[in-house]
Amino acid sequence: MSDLVLAILHHLLILSLAGLLAVERVLARPGLSGASLGTLARIDAAYGATAGLILVVGFCRVYWGAKGPAFYLENPVFWAKIAAFAVVGLLSILPTIAILKWRKHAKADPAFTPAAADLAKVRRVLSLELAVFALIPIFAAAMARGYGL
Repeated sequence: MSDLVLAILHHLLILSLAGLLAVERVLARPGLSGASLGTLARIDAAYGATAGLILVVGFCRVYWGAKGPAFYLENPVFWAKIAAFAVVGLLSILPTIAILKWRKHAKADPAFTPAAADLAKVRRVLSLELAVFALIPIFAAAMARGYGL
């Protein structure tokens, strides 16, 4: 039963992370200011918290799930999945820093809007995050079918 609960939590968190990332990409658009900027900052914070929970639940699945650590730790597809997750995490640093900076400027000046070039750069990185994120379920599906062992 614990394996089932861990799997369900892991999948729900991954789906949530994908949704949050997609919402960030939609919100980070020209004309971003005021309340939308505050919403974007809250979504980004939820994104970071969800990513942390994924790591915790994933660690629990590896060590206390039904398949056991050997299934995961000896599988190169698992490590490819972890590498994709790490790349997504590293890519997310730039948007998070930009959003925090924008939020600070908006608190000082309610009429603040991010520069078009800065916003475009964040949008490109968020798009790249989504593209790399798509690899994660691909690797998971391959792993579940025994590839890499």
